[in-house]
Amino acid sequence: MLTQTTTRVLEPSDLDAALAVLDREPVANAFVTARVQVAGLDPWRLGGEMWGWYEDGMLASLCYAGANLVPICATPRAIRGFADRARRSGRRCSSIVGPAESTAQLWRLLEPSWGPAREVRAQQPLMVTDRLPDDIVPDPYVRRVRKDEMETIMPACVAMFTEEVGVSPLAGDGGLLYQARVAELVGSGRSFARLDQDGKVVFKAEIGAATSQACQIQGVWVAPEYRGRGLAAPGMAAVLRYALADIAPVASLYVNDFNTAARAAYRRVGFQEVGAFMSVLF
Repeated sequence: MLTQTTTRVLEPSDLDAALAVLDREPVANAFVTARVQVAGLDPWRLGGEMWGWYEDGMLASLCYAGANLVPICATPRAIRGFADRARRSGRRCSSIVGPAESTAQLWRLLEPSWGPAREVRAQQPLMVTDRLPDDIVPDPYVRRVRKDEMETIMPACVAMFTEEVGVSPLAGDGGLLYQARVAELVGSGRSFARLDQDGKVVFKAEIGAATSQACQIQGVWVAPEYRGRGLAAPGMAAVLRYALADIAPVASLYVNDFNTAARAAYRRVGFQEVGAFMSVLF
Protein backbone atom coordinates (compact mmCIF):
# COMPACT_ATOMS: atom_id res chain seq x y z
CA MET A 1 0.00 0.00 0.00
CA LEU A 2 1.23 3.48 -0.87
CA THR A 3 1.42 5.50 2.31
CA GLN A 4 3.03 8.74 1.14
CA THR A 5 2.26 11.12 -1.70
CA THR A 6 3.43 9.70 -5.00
CA THR A 7 2.62 9.35 -8.68
CA ARG A 8 2.57 6.16 -10.69
CA VAL A 9 1.22 4.80 -13.97
CA LEU A 10 -2.14 3.18 -13.30
CA GLU A 11 -2.78 -0.43 -14.29
CA PRO A 12 -5.99 -2.16 -15.47
CA SER A 13 -6.66 -3.25 -11.87
CA ASP A 14 -6.96 0.44 -10.89
CA LEU A 15 -9.97 0.99 -13.18
CA ASP A 16 -12.66 1.33 -10.51
CA ALA A 17 -10.59 3.80 -8.49
CA ALA A 18 -9.85 5.87 -11.61
CA LEU A 19 -13.52 5.94 -12.63
CA ALA A 20 -14.44 7.12 -9.13
CA VAL A 21 -12.12 10.13 -9.57
CA LEU A 22 -13.45 10.85 -13.06
CA ASP A 23 -17.01 10.62 -11.74
CA ARG A 24 -16.43 13.61 -9.45
CA GLU A 25 -16.75 15.99 -12.41
CA PRO A 26 -18.69 14.09 -15.09
CA VAL A 27 -19.11 17.03 -17.47
CA ALA A 28 -15.57 18.41 -17.40
CA ASN A 29 -14.09 14.90 -17.54
CA ALA A 30 -16.37 13.50 -20.27
CA PHE A 31 -13.59 13.24 -22.88
CA VAL A 32 -11.28 11.15 -20.71
CA THR A 33 -14.09 9.19 -19.03
CA ALA A 34 -15.44 8.10 -22.41
CA ARG A 35 -12.03 6.80 -23.45
CA VAL A 36 -11.45 4.96 -20.18
CA GLN A 37 -14.90 3.35 -20.26
CA VAL A 38 -14.20 1.95 -23.73
CA ALA A 39 -10.48 1.12 -23.44
CA GLY A 40 -9.83 0.64 -19.72
CA LEU A 41 -6.38 1.63 -18.45
CA ASP A 42 -4.20 -0.52 -20.69
CA PRO A 43 -1.90 2.10 -22.30
CA TRP A 44 -1.95 0.41 -25.72
CA ARG A 45 -5.76 0.44 -25.92
CA LEU A 46 -6.15 3.79 -24.16
CA GLY A 47 -3.69 5.53 -26.47
CA GLY A 48 -1.60 6.79 -23.55
CA GLU A 49 -0.81 6.34 -19.90
CA MET A 50 -3.03 7.30 -16.99
CA TRP A 51 -0.98 8.74 -14.16
CA GLY A 52 -2.35 8.59 -10.65
CA TRP A 53 -1.52 10.83 -7.70
CA TYR A 54 -1.90 9.16 -4.32
CA GLU A 55 -2.29 10.80 -0.93
CA ASP A 56 -2.27 8.54 2.15
CA GLY A 57 -2.74 5.51 -0.05
CA MET A 58 -5.84 6.87 -1.80
CA LEU A 59 -6.02 7.82 -5.47
CA ALA A 60 -6.73 11.56 -5.38
CA SER A 61 -5.96 12.96 -8.86
CA LEU A 62 -5.33 11.76 -12.41
CA CYS A 63 -3.46 12.91 -15.49
CA TYR A 64 -4.03 11.41 -18.93
CA ALA A 65 -0.79 11.38 -20.93
CA GLY A 66 -1.46 10.58 -24.56
CA ALA A 67 -1.86 12.78 -27.63
CA ASN A 68 -3.06 15.34 -25.07
CA LEU A 69 -1.84 15.87 -21.53
CA VAL A 70 -4.98 16.28 -19.39
CA PRO A 71 -4.94 17.00 -15.63
CA ILE A 72 -8.05 15.62 -13.92
CA CYS A 73 -9.33 16.71 -10.48
CA ALA A 74 -5.72 17.74 -9.88
CA THR A 75 -4.69 19.37 -6.61
CA PRO A 76 -1.69 21.73 -6.56
CA ARG A 77 0.49 18.99 -5.07
CA ALA A 78 -0.69 16.52 -7.70
CA ILE A 79 0.11 19.03 -10.45
CA ARG A 80 3.68 19.31 -9.19
CA GLY A 81 3.96 15.52 -9.21
CA PHE A 82 2.54 15.29 -12.73
CA ALA A 83 4.86 18.06 -13.95
CA ASP A 84 7.89 16.21 -12.55
CA ARG A 85 6.87 13.03 -14.36
CA ALA A 86 6.13 14.92 -17.58
CA ARG A 87 9.52 16.62 -17.54
CA ARG A 88 11.30 13.31 -17.00
CA SER A 89 9.46 11.55 -19.83
CA GLY A 90 9.75 14.49 -22.26
CA ARG A 91 6.99 16.02 -24.35
CA ARG A 92 5.13 13.47 -26.44
CA CYS A 93 1.77 15.26 -26.64
CA SER A 94 0.51 17.81 -29.15
CA SER A 95 -1.38 19.79 -26.51
CA ILE A 96 -2.09 20.26 -22.83
CA VAL A 97 -5.79 20.72 -22.21
CA GLY A 98 -8.03 20.72 -19.16
CA PRO A 99 -9.69 22.91 -16.54
CA ALA A 100 -8.16 26.36 -16.83
CA GLU A 101 -6.75 26.70 -13.30
CA SER A 102 -4.98 23.35 -13.07
CA THR A 103 -3.81 23.49 -16.69
CA ALA A 104 -2.31 26.94 -16.12
CA GLN A 105 -0.45 25.65 -13.05
CA LEU A 106 0.83 22.64 -14.99
CA TRP A 107 1.98 24.80 -17.89
CA ARG A 108 3.83 27.22 -15.59
CA LEU A 109 5.87 24.28 -14.31
CA LEU A 110 6.45 22.74 -17.75
CA GLU A 111 7.03 25.85 -19.88
CA PRO A 112 10.74 26.26 -18.96
CA SER A 113 11.52 22.81 -20.36
CA TRP A 114 8.68 22.27 -22.86
CA GLY A 115 8.16 25.80 -24.17
CA PRO A 116 7.59 27.80 -26.13
CA ALA A 117 4.07 26.76 -27.12
CA ARG A 118 2.75 27.44 -30.60
CA GLU A 119 -0.34 28.98 -29.02
CA VAL A 120 -1.89 29.30 -25.55
CA ARG A 121 -5.67 29.66 -25.22
CA ALA A 122 -5.99 30.56 -21.58
CA GLN A 123 -9.77 30.93 -21.32
CA GLN A 124 -12.12 28.62 -23.22
CA PRO A 125 -15.58 28.83 -21.63
CA LEU A 126 -17.11 25.45 -20.75
CA MET A 127 -20.81 25.57 -21.58
CA VAL A 128 -23.58 23.11 -20.69
CA THR A 129 -27.29 22.55 -21.13
CA ASP A 130 -29.77 19.81 -20.29
CA ARG A 131 -32.76 20.96 -22.35
CA LEU A 132 -33.80 22.10 -25.80
CA PRO A 133 -34.46 25.81 -26.37
CA ASP A 134 -38.07 26.98 -26.39
CA ASP A 135 -37.61 29.62 -29.07
CA ILE A 136 -35.36 28.01 -31.71
CA VAL A 137 -36.69 25.38 -34.09
CA PRO A 138 -34.09 22.67 -34.74
CA ASP A 139 -32.92 22.71 -38.36
CA PRO A 140 -34.91 19.88 -40.02
CA TYR A 141 -32.17 19.40 -42.64
CA VAL A 142 -29.46 18.53 -40.08
CA ARG A 143 -29.18 14.75 -39.93
CA ARG A 144 -26.79 11.94 -39.12
CA VAL A 145 -23.99 11.50 -41.65
CA ARG A 146 -24.22 8.09 -43.34
CA LYS A 147 -21.29 5.69 -43.55
CA ASP A 148 -21.18 6.06 -47.34
CA GLU A 149 -20.73 9.86 -47.00
CA MET A 150 -17.15 9.91 -45.69
CA GLU A 151 -15.90 11.63 -48.85
CA THR A 152 -18.60 14.27 -48.40
CA ILE A 153 -17.92 15.07 -44.72
CA MET A 154 -14.13 14.74 -44.68
CA PRO A 155 -13.24 18.05 -46.45
CA ALA A 156 -15.49 19.95 -44.01
CA CYS A 157 -13.83 18.20 -41.05
CA VAL A 158 -10.36 19.06 -42.36
CA ALA A 159 -11.38 22.69 -42.95
CA MET A 160 -12.84 23.00 -39.44
CA PHE A 161 -9.77 21.44 -37.78
CA THR A 162 -7.31 23.59 -39.74
CA GLU A 163 -9.28 26.75 -38.97
CA GLU A 164 -9.62 25.86 -35.28
CA VAL A 165 -6.18 24.45 -34.47
CA GLY A 166 -4.03 26.29 -36.99
CA VAL A 167 -2.48 23.19 -38.57
CA SER A 168 -3.90 20.60 -40.94
CA PRO A 169 -4.87 17.20 -39.49
CA LEU A 170 -3.45 15.69 -42.70
CA ALA A 171 0.12 16.61 -41.72
CA GLY A 172 2.42 13.91 -40.40
CA ASP A 173 0.73 10.62 -41.19
CA GLY A 174 -1.23 11.91 -44.19
CA GLY A 175 -4.37 12.13 -42.11
CA LEU A 176 -4.74 8.40 -41.37
CA LEU A 177 -5.42 8.87 -37.66
CA TYR A 178 -7.76 11.79 -38.23
CA GLN A 179 -9.67 9.96 -40.94
CA ALA A 180 -10.05 6.96 -38.63
CA ARG A 181 -11.45 9.22 -35.91
CA VAL A 182 -13.96 10.83 -38.28
CA ALA A 183 -14.98 7.37 -39.53
CA GLU A 184 -15.45 6.23 -35.93
CA LEU A 185 -17.82 9.13 -35.20
CA VAL A 186 -19.75 8.58 -38.45
CA GLY A 187 -19.97 4.85 -37.79
CA SER A 188 -21.29 5.37 -34.25
CA GLY A 189 -23.97 7.83 -35.41
CA ARG A 190 -22.35 10.84 -33.74
CA SER A 191 -21.57 12.94 -36.84
CA PHE A 192 -24.22 15.40 -38.07
CA ALA A 193 -24.47 17.68 -41.08
CA ARG A 194 -26.69 19.74 -43.33
CA LEU A 195 -25.99 19.47 -47.05
CA ASP A 196 -27.02 21.95 -49.74
CA GLN A 197 -28.72 20.99 -53.01
CA ASP A 198 -25.32 20.22 -54.55
CA GLY A 199 -24.41 17.80 -51.77
CA LYS A 200 -21.91 20.17 -50.12
CA VAL A 201 -21.69 20.42 -46.35
CA VAL A 202 -22.95 23.78 -45.10
CA PHE A 203 -23.13 22.94 -41.36
CA LYS A 204 -21.63 20.13 -39.33
CA ALA A 205 -20.92 19.07 -35.77
CA GLU A 206 -20.03 15.90 -33.89
CA ILE A 207 -20.73 14.44 -30.47
CA GLY A 208 -17.10 13.68 -29.74
CA ALA A 209 -17.22 12.21 -26.25
CA ALA A 210 -20.15 10.33 -24.77
CA THR A 211 -20.80 8.78 -21.37
CA SER A 212 -24.07 7.88 -19.66
CA GLN A 213 -23.89 11.16 -17.72
CA ALA A 214 -22.67 13.72 -20.25
CA CYS A 215 -21.62 14.21 -23.85
CA GLN A 216 -19.46 16.80 -25.54
CA ILE A 217 -20.33 18.49 -28.82
CA GLN A 218 -17.34 19.43 -30.95
CA GLY A 219 -16.29 20.37 -34.46
CA VAL A 220 -19.10 22.87 -34.99
CA TRP A 221 -18.54 24.47 -38.40
CA VAL A 222 -20.47 26.52 -40.95
CA ALA A 223 -19.12 26.75 -44.50
CA PRO A 224 -17.61 30.25 -44.97
CA GLU A 225 -19.98 31.23 -47.77
CA TYR A 226 -22.98 30.38 -45.55
CA ARG A 227 -21.88 32.30 -42.45
CA GLY A 228 -24.07 35.12 -41.23
CA ARG A 229 -27.25 33.43 -42.46
CA GLY A 230 -28.40 32.15 -39.07
CA LEU A 231 -27.58 28.47 -39.65
CA ALA A 232 -25.54 27.88 -36.50
CA ALA A 233 -28.21 28.14 -33.80
CA PRO A 234 -30.87 25.96 -35.52
CA GLY A 235 -28.12 23.52 -36.51
CA MET A 236 -26.89 23.30 -32.93
CA ALA A 237 -30.46 22.87 -31.70
CA ALA A 238 -30.82 19.89 -34.05
CA VAL A 239 -27.58 18.29 -32.83
CA LEU A 240 -28.62 18.99 -29.24
CA ARG A 241 -31.95 17.23 -29.83
CA TYR A 242 -30.10 14.11 -30.98
CA ALA A 243 -27.62 14.38 -28.09
CA LEU A 244 -30.22 14.64 -25.32
CA ALA A 245 -32.56 12.05 -26.84
CA ASP A 246 -29.99 9.40 -27.78
CA ILE A 247 -26.75 9.97 -25.86
CA ALA A 248 -26.83 11.64 -22.41
CA PRO A 249 -28.94 13.91 -20.19
CA VAL A 250 -26.38 16.76 -20.32
CA ALA A 251 -24.55 18.22 -23.33
CA SER A 252 -21.42 20.32 -23.06
CA LEU A 253 -18.87 22.05 -25.25
CA TYR A 254 -15.99 24.43 -24.85
CA VAL A 255 -15.28 27.37 -27.11
CA ASN A 256 -12.54 29.95 -27.58
CA ASP A 257 -13.28 33.11 -25.63
CA PHE A 258 -12.48 35.25 -28.70
CA ASN A 259 -15.12 33.46 -30.82
CA THR A 260 -17.93 35.84 -29.91
CA ALA A 261 -20.24 34.71 -32.74
CA ALA A 262 -20.09 31.06 -31.64
CA ARG A 263 -20.57 31.93 -27.96
CA ALA A 264 -23.64 34.01 -28.86
CA ALA A 265 -25.09 31.17 -30.96
CA TYR A 266 -24.55 28.65 -28.17
CA ARG A 267 -26.19 30.97 -25.63
CA ARG A 268 -29.19 31.37 -27.93
CA VAL A 269 -29.58 27.58 -27.93
CA GLY A 270 -29.50 27.59 -24.12
CA PHE A 271 -25.91 26.72 -23.26
CA GLN A 272 -24.64 28.41 -20.10
CA GLU A 273 -21.03 29.00 -19.08
CA VAL A 274 -20.14 26.97 -16.00
CA GLY A 275 -16.34 27.11 -16.03
CA ALA A 276 -13.37 27.36 -18.35
CA PHE A 277 -10.85 25.13 -20.08
CA MET A 278 -7.35 26.04 -21.21
CA SER A 279 -5.41 24.65 -24.16
CA VAL A 280 -1.67 24.83 -24.79
CA LEU A 281 -0.92 23.91 -28.42
CA PHE A 282 2.48 22.74 -29.65
